Amino acid sequence: IFLRELISNASDALDKIRFFGLTEPEKYGSFADMKLQIRITADKEKNTLTITDSGIGMTKEQLISELGTVARSGTSSFIEAFEQNADVSLIGQFGVGFYSVYLVADTVTVTSKHASSDVAYVWESSADQTFTINESDQAVERGTVITLHLKEDMTEFTDTERLKEIISTHSKFVGYPIYLEVEKETEVTEEEEEEEKDGEIKEEEEKSDDEDKDKEKKTVTRKYKEDLVINDSKPLWTRQPSEIEEKEYDEFYEALTHSRDGIAGHSFFTAEGEVEFRSLLFLPKKAPSNAYADYSKRKGVISLYVRRVLITSEFDEMLPGYLGFIRGVVDSNSLPLNVNREMLQQSKVLKVIGKKLTRKAIAMIQDLAKKHLKDKEEYEDEEEDKEEKEDEAAEVDENKEEDNQEYLDWYKEFGKFIKLGITEDRSNQVRLAKLLRFPSTLNPEKMTSLESYVERMKEGQKAIYYIAGENIANLVHHPTIEKLTKKGFEVLLLTDSVDESCLQSLGEFQSHKISDTSRSTLKLDESEIEKKKLKAIESHYKPLTTWLKNVLGNEVAGVVVSKRLETSPGAVVTGDYGWTANMERIMTNQVFANTNNYGHLKPKKTFEINPSHPIIKNLLAKVQEVGEGEDDSQLKDNAVLLYQTCLLSSGFPIPSDSALEFRGRLDRLIRAGLSVPAEATVSEIDVEIPESEPEQDNAEGEADEVEEVELNSHAEL
Repeated sequence: IFLRELISNASDALDKIRFFGLTEPEKYGSFADMKLQIRITADKEKNTLTITDSGIGMTKEQLISELGTVARSGTSSFIEAFEQNADVSLIGQFGVGFYSVYLVADTVTVTSKHASSDVAYVWESSADQTFTINESDQAVERGTVITLHLKEDMTEFTDTERLKEIISTHSKFVGYPIYLEVEKETEVTEEEEEEEKDGEIKEEEEKSDDEDKDKEKKTVTRKYKEDLVINDSKPLWTRQPSEIEEKEYDEFYEALTHSRDGIAGHSFFTAEGEVEFRSLLFLPKKAPSNAYADYSKRKGVISLYVRRVLITSEFDEMLPGYLGFIRGVVDSNSLPLNVNREMLQQSKVLKVIGKKLTRKAIAMIQDLAKKHLKDKEEYEDEEEDKEEKEDEAAEVDENKEEDNQEYLDWYKEFGKFIKLGITEDRSNQVRLAKLLRFPSTLNPEKMTSLESYVERMKEGQKAIYYIAGENIANLVHHPTIEKLTKKGFEVLLLTDSVDESCLQSLGEFQSHKISDTSRSTLKLDESEIEKKKLKAIESHYKPLTTWLKNVLGNEVAGVVVSKRLETSPGAVVTGDYGWTANMERIMTNQVFANTNNYGHLKPKKTFEINPSHPIIKNLLAKVQEVGEGEDDSQLKDNAVLLYQTCLLSSGFPIPSDSALEFRGRLDRLIRAGLSVPAEATVSEIDVEIPESEPEQDNAEGEADEVEEVELNSHAEL
């Protein structure tokens, strides 16, 4: 932390002299002639670390007001706070970030010369609430030199490899070159070594050519100092997007995430006004294997920079959990200085940044979905003129590709995140809803968007319909969608575990209500004649519905005549409250599910019968024929079996306490169909065992002889 802070301070000082060099060159010199840099030197023998910058420098008054205050009042309390495990991740500013030097140093010496002064001053303090300040007796150039006299147990900060690691991690993108003095070795001859020591070329005696060839020159290892530039790469987000190649985005993403899976998209933008920041976001192409593990704790991981100085590489308060797969960087000049992580979390500036990042991240995904459209403006115009093109939309080719394959592949990896976002982020529901994709009865093998669904809605259709279940093969034949598909209405087929809760949270799309076809409250447009006809049918089937309710008892909340069935004899539906068949299946299959706690969520089932089906017609006739006191057990068996069959076809399981009875009813039904008496029991089978034929005995005898001969032969061997 301390090194990051000092480098940040040095960068600030360089910013100031750069500004004055551009605005007041007659006073501070031309910017073009300034050598702006930061140098870091470690001395293992003296156990010191020196940070030098050629920035604006400080006057005597500034040294006293900025650093003197630290020495007198702040340092001791800072050290005490650190020893009590306080958060000390401060953002650099002299007088605050400067505190951190005393975590590693016993004494700190600051030599500084302001650009407008001819005198340099030396400030020194040992964090004992005192300091000294004197004129420097040495010639000093403009800028500041900070020398840390390290503690005995802090020798690691004289190791150039360790320093290189710290600088590369936290200050790699500082806008000025950072030079680290490193020690290197080279092999030289003894003669060259002597020449360098003496500083002159010595004359050698002439020797014969043969002696020169035979003589081996001895070499020695010579150590020398060299300045190594640590931050030679310019931050990608500080450049103009037009200057950046796609390959550079890929390389930066790989360096940022250590992933080689590649990116599906990126978003580079600059925000100005109330809050100023630059951001570069990446959309991964592949989801990690643990993408949905600990989802409630997962947040988008963004590297947070302040003036190109890394504050944290895993700041998770900017993006919501459903965008936890997004990676990127944010660099802001608007964040307040002198704050720790807890204060950052409460920062209003960060909340504004987070809101804008969320919008940009969603827009980035939308761009991927629209990537196959050649002209985005044309796409937007089509959206505005949608109402005028409803007739054309009704004739859309069902085999037409809505999305590019790249987005569909990405959606397979991350689609669940988008669906979870619908339930979590109501402020962005409309934006996220446009990203949803589902198969439908129009073409179960392809995905469709809600926008395309609305474009294809038939005349008179007022709602968006869906049915949720375990697999598409069963859903396309679900009894509750029969009437809808006959009318030509498209029905979305939901098979993902979060699909149903997603659309329930969404509620409506483009003013069209989203309706579950398995709910008893499903509304179908009916004419007055159809309503009167239904009432008459209900009255006609009143004896059957009443009888079925008495037979089924508490299994159902009611038995009614259906208006949604076409070919099935019946269906089991639920009310608006509680689980559907699909949700009950999902919840009861949870590893740690305790169904005793879900009593209030278990659905109240309604048994709907199809009045036009021959089975129902015949069942009504049988019920009307049965007199009081007559044995109707067989009829009740058939009725319960019919209900349980409809229960299965509607997606519900047979209750565990009814499974044995269900098996018994099937057994009795099969017996009746095959005319097997009810009292018939399991008995042994009497079969005649045929006598052995002579030819077969001879053949077996020959085989035995052959086997015996073979065994004897093996024994002899």
